[in-house]
Amino acid sequence: MEDPRRGIRAVHSESTITVYQAYSPEIGLPAVREGRFPARWKRDRMTWIKPSFLWMMYRCGWGSKAGQETVLAVEISRDGFEWALRHAILSSYVRGVHPDQATWQRQLKHAPARVQWDPERDLRLRPLPYRSLQLGLSGEAVRRYADEWTVAIRDVTPLAREIHSLVSGGDLDSAARLLPQERPYPTADGLLAHLRG
Repeated sequence: MEDPRRGIRAVHSESTITVYQAYSPEIGLPAVREGRFPARWKRDRMTWIKPSFLWMMYRCGWGSKAGQETVLAVEISRDGFEWALRHAILSSYVRGVHPDQATWQRQLKHAPARVQWDPERDLRLRPLPYRSLQLGLSGEAVRRYADEWTVAIRDVTPLAREIHSLVSGGDLDSAARLLPQERPYPTADGLLAHLRG
């Protein structure tokens, strides 16, 4: 089955979905130890979560970028994830999706979540012709993410490094076998209808 141009592909169970973030070790390692984000993690700032492992690898350079050396797999409740999607707005104005630019700007200012669709990446981190979801959380959504939705936090930095090493050595088949098994996330009931722009 062909991937839709915009869709969510993720590791998910009946009750949870895994998203990725990358932080400095000062934030990432305590988060893994405690199973929750530490006090120094800023709740008053927007935080972006990504269901795509390879998009996260593109963003953090396989965990090599400054301040993004610890790659986290954050398992959150599907109820929370879907709440964020229902309350999200596109991060850019799209004619035909929003009534007008002024309405979109008002909605964006008050929305607790925003969505960007960025090109999905292959193992060499080259853009693919379909897009991957990035979900930005702020205000109420950040608090819910940290205090209610998070089920588990794992350090997947060693996995990122192992896959990167295989890719660098040209062994794409072995690298592909190690990738998290992402599959289409069910988006019935118009969950993404207002976010397809």
